[in-house]
Amino acid sequence: MPTDQAHPIGIRHLDHLVLRVRDLDAMVAWYGKVLGCPVERRQDEIGLVQLRAGSAMVDLVPVDGKLGRAGGAAPGVEGRNLDHFCFRVEPFDEARIRAHLAACGVTAGPVESRFGAEGEGPSIYVQDPEGNTIELKGPPA
Repeated sequence: MPTDQAHPIGIRHLDHLVLRVRDLDAMVAWYGKVLGCPVERRQDEIGLVQLRAGSAMVDLVPVDGKLGRAGGAAPGVEGRNLDHFCFRVEPFDEARIRAHLAACGVTAGPVESRFGAEGEGPSIYVQDPEGNTIELKGPPA
């Protein structure tokens, strides 16, 4: 890559993280009381509660819900707790990002509109070498 160009994935900040939880009500209460993270949005039909954490968000996904079941067993020795984390990137130049990822041998998922700390916007999922999912999210539409 030429040194006169900015990196094609310009990370601005962490947008949100998603935790798989066993007791959704207890976690919502704890994050609200202990950390002052109010509920911003609920999507009970898919099993998702999104809490405001400053400029970012903490998403809670019950392990027995639609989204949570995809992660396998409940958090513990046999199951993961973190579903994915998201970097907010700008500019979100899909062609340039995909070209860079391909050059690095990384396969990217489709661009989809997803909700994050700044609202709905384009995002792409990729996986690191150990299988952790990373979302690269552009500005709100």
